[in-house]
Amino acid sequence: MSAGVTERAWSVSVPHHARGASIARHHLERALRAASVEADVITDAVCVVSELVGNAVRHARARRGDVVTVDWSVLRDRVQVRVLDGGSGSVPRLRNPPMDSVHGRGLQIVAALAVRWGVESVPGGRCVWAELPC
Repeated sequence: MSAGVTERAWSVSVPHHARGASIARHHLERALRAASVEADVITDAVCVVSELVGNAVRHARARRGDVVTVDWSVLRDRVQVRVLDGGSGSVPRLRNPPMDSVHGRGLQIVAALAVRWGVESVPGGRCVWAELPC
C-alpha cells in the first residue's frame, strides 16, 4: 500500500461531557488493538484523544446533538486522530501555564506525542487533529 492510503478508519460521536473522553478512549483503544497497532502507539493515541476531547468539552460548543465527534484512521505509517466540536471564539494553541496550574497543558502533551497536529475550520465547527507515528 502506498503512503497515505487509509487502511482502516472509524468514527464515534460521544457526549459533550466529561464522560465523552472515557467513551472515546474505550472505542479508540479497542479499534486500534483490533487493527494490530503497537501497544505504545495505542497508549499515545489514547492519551491524545483524551486531551483533545477534554479540551473540546471544556472550551468549545457541542456539535448538533450535544456531541463531539472523534474520528481516527490507521494509515500505512501513522495513526491520525481528529476531534470535531462546535467551535468557539478562540483557537486552540499551546500555552505556558504557571508551574502550579492544574490546567493548560493538554496541547503540550499532544504536541509532545504527535509528529504533527493542527486546527482546521470545518462546517459547523472546528477540528483539532494529531498524527502519531506507527
